[in-house]
Amino acid sequence: MADDYVRRTAITRLSVDGEQRELLEETISEWKRGCQLATDMAWGKCDAKSDVQPLAYDTVREDTDLRSQHAILATHQAAQAITGCLERRSKGKKVSKPTFTAPTVKYDTRTMTLFDDDTVSLSTTESRVRCDLALPDADDGYQRQYLDSEEWSVTESTLTARDGDYFLHIGFRRHKNDTERNTAKDGTVLGVDLGIENLAVTSTAYFFSGRELTHDLREFEKVRAGLQQTGTRSAHRTLDQSSGRELRYVRDVLHRASNAIIAEALRYECDVIAFEDLTHIRDRTGASWGHKWAFRTLYEQVEYKAEAEGISVKQVGSAYTSKRCAECGFTADENRPTRNDFRCVKCESEANADYNAAKNIGLRYVRRGQQSSRRTGNSQLALKSGTVTPSGGFIAHPDGVEAEDTDKPHPQRANPSG
Repeated sequence: MADDYVRRTAITRLSVDGEQRELLEETISEWKRGCQLATDMAWGKCDAKSDVQPLAYDTVREDTDLRSQHAILATHQAAQAITGCLERRSKGKKVSKPTFTAPTVKYDTRTMTLFDDDTVSLSTTESRVRCDLALPDADDGYQRQYLDSEEWSVTESTLTARDGDYFLHIGFRRHKNDTERNTAKDGTVLGVDLGIENLAVTSTAYFFSGRELTHDLREFEKVRAGLQQTGTRSAHRTLDQSSGRELRYVRDVLHRASNAIIAEALRYECDVIAFEDLTHIRDRTGASWGHKWAFRTLYEQVEYKAEAEGISVKQVGSAYTSKRCAECGFTADENRPTRNDFRCVKCESEANADYNAAKNIGLRYVRRGQQSSRRTGNSQLALKSGTVTPSGGFIAHPDGVEAEDTDKPHPQRANPSG
């Protein structure tokens, strides 16, 4: 079973020549077409791999240049996308037929082979290409712990094109030991709040501003609306170019934000990064559709980068995280006098509203561990000044980092975190 394995991803750039680049680009293009063909045929009819593959395989093989195994993988990818839509629909969400636009292609052990000389052989639409892995010069690069270990075996991987380069996200897995099989991971938790004014705020008081992203998303929207209204062929070409620039810009911002979150988790030696449930984040924040996509993409970027570092990424319920006092636990609408400020009407502690929410999100994951039979219940929340438990236990960082007042336990409160 999948639950019997620990999974990690090692990301490395590929060194490719001109001919290899053309073959990989063509393979990505055909992969997207194959996934879309399978989805178009199966949408509204079936979802499981066992159903989609016999329905769509022949068509994908005949109408694309994908080879046999990649055609099979394309039908599996379509089934996975459709299943995801059906799960969201079962929760009352509106869904539409999946579309495949991301410049990626999946590989498995039949279509990809890793060699001991740090090269990889990849199946393409014409022939296999053998590329060098552009690994860090240092022998202790994190990829080595997987590439050089007999304990880890290669599993499904993803090739991604980005800004003219190709990156291979190599999937590895190993069997869980008895402790890992019986308990979920506990340890130090980093809480993360997402929003408009601040794209991301951590429980360790790291702020990644969202003002620039918000301004530029609005500008892109204005340009897009004007071009759509014009409706000429030239306008459509300009619209495509503008959309490409927008996508590259937003992905760059999210790349920097996700790197910052991972760096914060590593700095404070966190085992888990906890986000709020993204299901209703648009309603809670008043975000645009562009922001909602950005939040989801940021979460996914953090998820795969964290996986490479051995850090778990989880979502917890978002109810009242913006109105609950992380110090005393009192929850009230009056605790939010303004959008950016939090002032508890009970204990009078004050904080930035997003920072207070980030701590609440992390504490919610910690509390959930105490109530779970599958976890040790020994989690603690990472703060700028130290770590704290829901019962009020506080351990300061040994390096004496100067903390914000709201990080420090107040002696007159028996239970500073609720």
